[in-house]
Amino acid sequence: MPHRHLIAGNWKMNGVKASLAVAEAIAAQSRSHSARVALFPPATLLPLMADVLKGTDIILGGQDCHHADSGAYTGDISAAMLKDAGASMVILGHSERRHGHLEPCALVARKVQAALRAGLEPIICIGETLDQRQGGLTIPVLSRQLADSLPDELADRPFQVSYEPVWAIGTGLIASDAQILEAFALIRRYLDQRFGAHVAPHLLYGGSVKASNAGQVLALEGVSGALVGGASLTVEDFMPIIAAADIAPV
Repeated sequence: MPHRHLIAGNWKMNGVKASLAVAEAIAAQSRSHSARVALFPPATLLPLMADVLKGTDIILGGQDCHHADSGAYTGDISAAMLKDAGASMVILGHSERRHGHLEPCALVARKVQAALRAGLEPIICIGETLDQRQGGLTIPVLSRQLADSLPDELADRPFQVSYEPVWAIGTGLIASDAQILEAFALIRRYLDQRFGAHVAPHLLYGGSVKASNAGQVLALEGVSGALVGGASLTVEDFMPIIAAADIAPV
């Protein structure tokens, strides 16, 4: 397992030029903490934020990419473009893409391949809906998403997997300790069986992570980071989550 937690802030469709001051403050205050920190602003801010974060340890990432390297895809952004704009990571398979944009696992896998070709480190998201959870389908849903979203090219490459129960994203709800542990045990078993010692990703939890619950989540066995949404938009909300990683076991 990695020796440092990864705390990733997904700004989603939030942030304008004035928001660069938030990134600058997070970078300055993160220096005294042990976690790896990554920020995923909207694509319009990537080049500007790359300049602001130059010389810091903050990792910069994109929120999505197209599966093709270039072409006639109006409105889309390729992995190579993200790389050129200063990104070194990318979030793929987020539930807001899977459900809001109806992206199937096969497309997520193609995007992962594109990210790897461009030299980006992917964070691959999986998670079940409330109906699937209540229907007892969590294990088969997560198993299918893992099998169909992770291409073979990930062997020996850096990547992360984030478990984000859809019903906990932006709702204020959070999965119980038992639910998180069950999902993480499944992910670890799957990765061990498929890739063996050839991969050692962070396993992140996402879904209404905030200052009040970050310490509890990060202390759970197998959890080596968090994918944070709304709480990453302000210094006051994000820094306590980063600080919580200092005392969490690795």
